[in-house]
Order: sequence, then C-alpha cells, then structure tokens
Amino acid sequence: MFSSLNFDQYLSHFTGTHVLCLGDLMLDSFIYGRVERISPEAPVPVFHTSHKTISIGGAGNVVRNLSALGVETSFCGVVGQDYNGSKLNKLVDELPKTNGFLIQDAHRSTTHKIRYLAHNQQILRADTEETFSLSLDLQDKVKQFFQEKLPLIQGVIFSDYGKGMLPPSLLRELLFLAKQAGKSVIIDPKGSDYSVYQGVTILTPNLRELSQATQMPVATDKQIVEAASHLIHKYDFKAILVTRSEQGMSLIQANKEPFHIPTQALEVFDVSGAGDTVIAAFSAAFLSGASLEEAAYFGNLAAGVVVAKVGTATVTLEEMRKCLQTQQAFNIQEKNLTLLEANEAVIHWKRQGLKIGFTNGCFDLLHPGHIALLQEAKAKCDKLIVGLNSNASIQRLKGLQRPIQSQESRAIVLSSLEMVDMVVIFEEDTPINLIHTLRPDVLIKGADYTIDKVVGAREVQSWGGEVLLVKLIPEQSTTGTVHKIKEAQQELDKVA
Repeated sequence: MFSSLNFDQYLSHFTGTHVLCLGDLMLDSFIYGRVERISPEAPVPVFHTSHKTISIGGAGNVVRNLSALGVETSFCGVVGQDYNGSKLNKLVDELPKTNGFLIQDAHRSTTHKIRYLAHNQQILRADTEETFSLSLDLQDKVKQFFQEKLPLIQGVIFSDYGKGMLPPSLLRELLFLAKQAGKSVIIDPKGSDYSVYQGVTILTPNLRELSQATQMPVATDKQIVEAASHLIHKYDFKAILVTRSEQGMSLIQANKEPFHIPTQALEVFDVSGAGDTVIAAFSAAFLSGASLEEAAYFGNLAAGVVVAKVGTATVTLEEMRKCLQTQQAFNIQEKNLTLLEANEAVIHWKRQGLKIGFTNGCFDLLHPGHIALLQEAKAKCDKLIVGLNSNASIQRLKGLQRPIQSQESRAIVLSSLEMVDMVVIFEEDTPINLIHTLRPDVLIKGADYTIDKVVGAREVQSWGGEVLLVKLIPEQSTTGTVHKIKEAQQELDKVA
C-alpha cells in the first residue's frame, strides 16, 4: 500500500496547515456505570453511575481531531445562551492551535448528547437539541467570519449534522465564496438533497447517506461505485469518500479507478465520533499535500485507532506516526523487526486488545517439530512473536560449526510461515531482554523444559502472564538431522 516514508513530508506539514471548519456544535456527555439488575418498577435496567466525562462533539469533534494532529484550525459554531454553551466555549478555548468563534443564539438550547455506558457498551442516548435554521442576522455573522479567514487557509471543512447551523441558502453562499478563492472544500453531508453541495471538492457520506441521496443499492463494491459516480457526474464533485463501517472505505473519483480500503480496526469498543476522525485526518493529509488515495488511507488508519478507544476520542499525530510505522512493516509482508520496531508494533496490538505470545529458538534447519511447536504456540495467542538467536549467539551455544543457515535465511523462512506474526533476532545467549521489553501475555516453550528452567517464566508470571509447555514430536531436532547428514556423507565417502 503506502509506506510511512510517503507520509513523513505530509505529517511534517501538518503544523503549517490552516483549516477553516464550520458546522453543528454539540456537547457530548458520557456517563459510565454498571447494570446488575432490572428495575422492579418497570422492565428497564437499573444503571449505577460511577463517573462522567464531557467533550466537544459534532463539528467540534472534527476540530478536536485536527487540534490533536497539530493542524491550525479556525472554527465557527453556534451555542445557546445556557450553561452547556458556556462549557463549550471554555472547552474550545482550551484546544491548542484553535481559534473558535462561537455564536450565541438566544432562541435555542445548546445541542447536548448524553450517552450511558455499562461494561463499555452504550445502553441509552438522550438528546437535547433544536434544529431550526439560524436567523439572518446570525447568518451574516457566520459569513463575516468566513470571509475574514478565507485568505489565511488551505481548505474548508463543513460538518453538517442537520441542526440548523448550515441552512441551504447560507451554505450555497459560503461555497461560492470558497470556490472564488480557489479553496478545496470537504463536506460531511446530511440529508438527501446533494444539489446544495454542487461543485465541492470531496464529500464523505456513509453507506446509509449514499443510499438516501441516490435511491440506489449500495450492498456491493460495484453498486457503491455506481451510486457515487452518479453523484459525481450529476453535481460535479471531484471525489466521494464513502465510509463503510467494518468494510473500510471506498474512494471514487471521476475518470479514475475506484480505490477500496479494508478496515484497519481489529477491535471496536466505540464508534462515537469515528466519522469526525475520518474527515479530520483525511482533510489534514490532503490539505498538507497528500494525494486523495494517500489521504483516504490515512483517514482509514485514524478511524482504526479511534474506534479502539471508548467515548468520542481523538487520534494524535504521534499515534499516527507509530501506526504508519507498524502498518508499513506488515503491508509489505515484512515481519523481521528490530526490538524498537517490535515494541511499537506490540503497543499497537495491545491497544487492540490482542493477546501476545512469545517463543524462541535457533530454528536452524526447520523440521516438523518446529512446525508443531509454532502451530501450538499460535493456537494460544492472537499474535505470535519468535525470538531468533543470532549467528554469534548460536556459535557460543552450539560451537563454531553452527548455525547451518545464516540468521537472515532463518528469519526469512520463519517469516514465510502463516502462524508467525513477527521475528526478532537477539544477540544475547537468552531472550530475556526481548521478554522484558515486549512483555508478552503468554510464553510458550517445548515440554522438554520445566517451567522453572524456562528463561523469562518468572518475569511473565509477575505481570499476570502465563507460561505454557507444549508436547514435542519425538526424535525431531536440528542436531539429529545434522548428525544423520554427516553419517550419510561418511558412507558416501567410503563408497567413493
């Protein structure tokens, strides 16, 4: 796909990129607790509250993600003259590199979404909102702010949640001004009438929104391409990025092959605000100079990170750097990593909630016993790391005639096995440094050991991991194979 090197130049430009964002602002509250019984008053769960968090939601979550990525952002939204509006003002003011202009509307309440979560699952959402359009006086304030910021920015994001901040007449005026200024426009659309978005650069609908806007089926890749292409040609869009939940994303452009990206999320805890993360990450990359394909790939990776978190979360620039480094290794089927690279990959895996297994050895001449051990080891974990003795390490352990194969050759052979997810070569006599650094959840060795003789057993058990001994295939060893080869050679020498 794309290596992290493709993104280095763009990531370094994030801090110099200035984006203008407009859209419906809301306050997100997350109330956490537990449910252990049903109410005797009605067939409903009894929710026991433990704690509460609040954050900026809606278009504000796009701004939070842009801020976390280091992008300078000017933001315009609307709040009511109430406590929640004051709270949002304070939260926006605290965002780094963000210039917020929050218009107070005396005739509306601040949009507020309250989510109740028990055992990391949403069980209820309660909304307070008004969806009527802004008054003409307030629309004039939005236009004035927009015109002031337009010369300073690289592009515009409209995050339309259908709460009245962007009525069609105002949106058309703002789009006209942006087009006159030659600015790229990215829109997260709402509703079914996309004529209001005529001529914009990129739209980011989800599958349901694409189906509503086209009245066309969107169950397959082909149908998605047909529906998106219909909109592109009808309304003169440059591209449409369709977010497809667990199926990833599809980027459709006029007169180009569609670009389908599989999901990067291995574990999903909460999808709240994931679409905001996508449009923020995609826009940051695109407006910093990435191609549309690269920007879509970047947005997809960001979504994979954020859905592994609970609540309306953001993804930071540093998280994306590490994620790209990890993806680079695995996208090119490269499993041989340094200890530093391996540690970053393991951190990424653990954030996904994956169980990490570790085994080690020389693996000089791969034989059925090795395969059986690795298969058993993989069955005990989600990701299997193999610590591989270096050439020098094997010479110290087994003599100068070993290894038969170089460490590079042995690593390539191991990496070709489906059950092996990572290979790390170590120079020491034992893998204790690898185990200390990578902190696996399970340590696997052959049953020719006892647990008290397994290097790293005590350490793994100390942080709550387990040590497993698996049965070996009898009479299978590299030393035995080498001995048989030597005997066969001696017999041939006698005949000669």
